[in-house]
Amino acid sequence: MPVIKAENLCKEFRQRKGREGLTGAFKDLFNRKYKIIKAVDDISYTVEKGEIVGYIGPNGAGKSTTVKMLVGVLVPSSGVVEVNGIVPYKKRELNAKRIGVVFGQKTQLWWDIPVLETLDLMRHIYNIPEKQYRDNLKIFSDILGINEFINAPVRQLSLGQRMRADISCALLHNPDILFLDEPTIGLDVVVKEKIREFILEINRTRQTTVILATHDMSDIERLSSRVIVINHGRVAYDGNLSTLKKQYGTEETVAADIVGKIEDLSELRALGVNEIKYEDNKITIKYDTSRINSSAVVSWLVNKAETKDINIIGTPIEEVIRKIYAVKN
Repeated sequence: MPVIKAENLCKEFRQRKGREGLTGAFKDLFNRKYKIIKAVDDISYTVEKGEIVGYIGPNGAGKSTTVKMLVGVLVPSSGVVEVNGIVPYKKRELNAKRIGVVFGQKTQLWWDIPVLETLDLMRHIYNIPEKQYRDNLKIFSDILGINEFINAPVRQLSLGQRMRADISCALLHNPDILFLDEPTIGLDVVVKEKIREFILEINRTRQTTVILATHDMSDIERLSSRVIVINHGRVAYDGNLSTLKKQYGTEETVAADIVGKIEDLSELRALGVNEIKYEDNKITIKYDTSRINSSAVVSWLVNKAETKDINIIGTPIEEVIRKIYAVKN
């Protein structure tokens, strides 16, 4: 049985259409006009226990709106949403006890008190047993390093420290599902890696299901094997990350340092490559793997010149995602 179920899920918002000028403002006092915005438009998918799902899409695609319906903050306009077998907006308190939520732009920490006191308050709110509380504090200290700032008021924390404390709060009660919305936004590389390692460890040891909504493609590549791409409120892709790359990331690049000079590039062009850049003993060859494979390109290259270094570079995940947006627009 899936732990998350969304079926024909829709969310509409009513947006007021203001008229221009003083006359328009006067008319709006008595006869307001509205337009309907479909933030989520007929989304369906399921998530199994223990999955880490990357949830990606451009700004305004409907990612955060969907997450808010899953956690019970928003009520769907239509469709079915279930989390752990319950409807989130109908049983918000019960749902909250079984999920953890981190919004990168917001915090659940109390601003003027130390992190430790916030965690202690959360322990009482969730009725967490003493042993579980102590065990989790040790895990948070060992992997996330919160002991470095656990006695500091939240207002004194850096963004990276606050984010680590927020994730600790979200996982203090051992939730079945963790919702992360931009958890590494604005963080430096070291803090990002600590958070990623922690998410992987929690998923491995506790089978915690993770829904990761992010614009950071390095988060997706590091953490998720499955991705759901949302565009204009609809599911543009749902499947394996490697399949996504094969389907939309067929362009590769061979970059090489060579000795000497290649006089004739006509044979290479005849192979069907997309682009050739050749300057100062450096050559870059772009091609579509659906038309030609890297072996043919590399074989041509080593037969034509002495090569000092050859690199085969796949399509960056960011470019793959851009291609999906372009196809679906």
